[in-house]
Amino acid sequence: MKPFVFFTLILLIKSTLAYFVIFDGGPSWTILVTEIPFVWLLFCVIEWFATKKKLALYMVVNFIVTAILFAAIMYYKYFGIIVTYHALEQVNQVTAVKDSVFSLLAPYYLFIFLDIFIIGFVLFRKKRAQVWKTMSMKKLNMKVVTSLFVLSLALILISILPNRASMNEIVKAEEMGILNYELYTIFAREEIPYIAPKDINQQAINTLKGIQEPVVSQYWDAAKGKNVIILQLEAFQNFLIGLSIDGHEVTPNMNKLAKENFYFPHFYQQVGQGNTSDAEFVVNTSFYTPPRGAATVVYANKQLPSLPKLMSQNGYKTATFHTNFVNFWNRDQLYKALGFDRYYDQEFFGQEDTVFFGPSDEQLYKKTSAELEKISQSGQPFYSQLISMTAHHPFSIPESKYKMTLPDRYEGTFVGDYIRAQNYADYAIGLFIKDLQERGLWDKSVILIYGDHLGLPIYSLTSDDKALMEEIYGHEYGFTDMINIPLIIASPGITSSKVFEQIGAQTDILPTIANLTGVSLKDHIHFGQDLLNQTSNLLPERYYLPSGSIITDNELFIPGTGFQDGTHYPLDRKLEENSVATSDQYNRALELLNYSDSYVKQLPDRK
Repeated sequence: MKPFVFFTLILLIKSTLAYFVIFDGGPSWTILVTEIPFVWLLFCVIEWFATKKKLALYMVVNFIVTAILFAAIMYYKYFGIIVTYHALEQVNQVTAVKDSVFSLLAPYYLFIFLDIFIIGFVLFRKKRAQVWKTMSMKKLNMKVVTSLFVLSLALILISILPNRASMNEIVKAEEMGILNYELYTIFAREEIPYIAPKDINQQAINTLKGIQEPVVSQYWDAAKGKNVIILQLEAFQNFLIGLSIDGHEVTPNMNKLAKENFYFPHFYQQVGQGNTSDAEFVVNTSFYTPPRGAATVVYANKQLPSLPKLMSQNGYKTATFHTNFVNFWNRDQLYKALGFDRYYDQEFFGQEDTVFFGPSDEQLYKKTSAELEKISQSGQPFYSQLISMTAHHPFSIPESKYKMTLPDRYEGTFVGDYIRAQNYADYAIGLFIKDLQERGLWDKSVILIYGDHLGLPIYSLTSDDKALMEEIYGHEYGFTDMINIPLIIASPGITSSKVFEQIGAQTDILPTIANLTGVSLKDHIHFGQDLLNQTSNLLPERYYLPSGSIITDNELFIPGTGFQDGTHYPLDRKLEENSVATSDQYNRALELLNYSDSYVKQLPDRK
């Protein structure tokens, strides 16, 4: 069989595997007119110009296309979107999270590379290899090759050009073809023009969000002079609050905090490609993440208006605590841009009791609480952010950290590992609270606790995992459940047992803290809102969901090619149909993203 035909069949099979994993409808005959023309275009070039090493070039093309399809599969399994060349910025982070990468790898995915090993073995068998090499050197009919090239180019253009306007990347990749979509992203340019800085003001943002500033703010200045402690929990989703498995509470300390203080159960992540580091960015700036790349990489060179700078201007000392090395995800530059007085990383926490890539949550809280006590002795209040890490994907914590026994049906499952890791995280939180109380810091502080991002992507779950999640929720685990994280605000003398039913997200933390501590946001652009004084919200989402996804007071909306063919997911499954998101809300949410992108991109660079 000639290499042209052989490798066409091989890559057709591999494309079918990728479609089976990524697209809901699975593979179809459209692969023949979307993926194969891209491959033929490359093969035609080989046939035109190659002579002696033609077979080697076919192997190179086979390997490159295989690598692209494999990357698309693996990226989708975690993020739920199609990987592009922009993700190359993340390559230097992969070795640090290799356990997470390997955990996503279903054994049958490796079959995508099987032919490469087999062909490589055959080529070492000189007698057999020589027959194939001789066959590959024979020229195909150049008129046929030229015709195939023209046909392939035409099919590629027909696949790409009509589908450029699709908002949803999954839909766009399926309509264009994965390989064509990758080609398109290389040459596509940002089409939305930036808004002039003079036209970006808080009133315009509030109008887009559909809110008005209250005449009198509840809880204004209530925590003035109190320390502010933000605790960002790794991969902590809201369903954990109140969850018991066979009568055993999974997160008793978080349950107690939620029951006795302000609890926001309808709170959502807004992270981008940078995951945890993006959550730090969003919370400390009240800006959205960039459309591509991690905020820590894309925006760290900017003079960012931020919560640490605001608090510093109001007499607070500021510090952030994270047990990994500070250069992970470019945090050393992010913290400078945010204006923290000081950061504490692995150099401070040491190598004692390490889990994954840093000291455990127990070490984080133990050393941080002692340091906070030292900072408080200056007589100034402090603003601090703690980044927990032990309950990190893939959640395979050491047995020494087990604090609960799982039922047999949970053992050996991804969901079971997640629950066990979060049970440990909750145990460590209990130690931290006790330590703060003993040091006299608890009563002098306002504490905000929230999850940084989801821990259980739908795309990564096996059928057994999905069955366990359905048992937990009482319904099929969906997108609205996946991105739902909790927010708890606790402060003795200020907070009480109260559940806030309105929706909120990570951009809302900055204005909420500003209200509590009496810090003015006049002339300070922000895209969140004070959750203690607003009951309606509009939340644009990026990453883990297709571009254009929004959350309204009633539902999550995910677009198709645009608004008209989008899908509506009620936040409350009992809501009536007339509560669906509108095209006006959709357009306003997209405009909010444009305002944020325009504002941050046009900020002055840091010196």
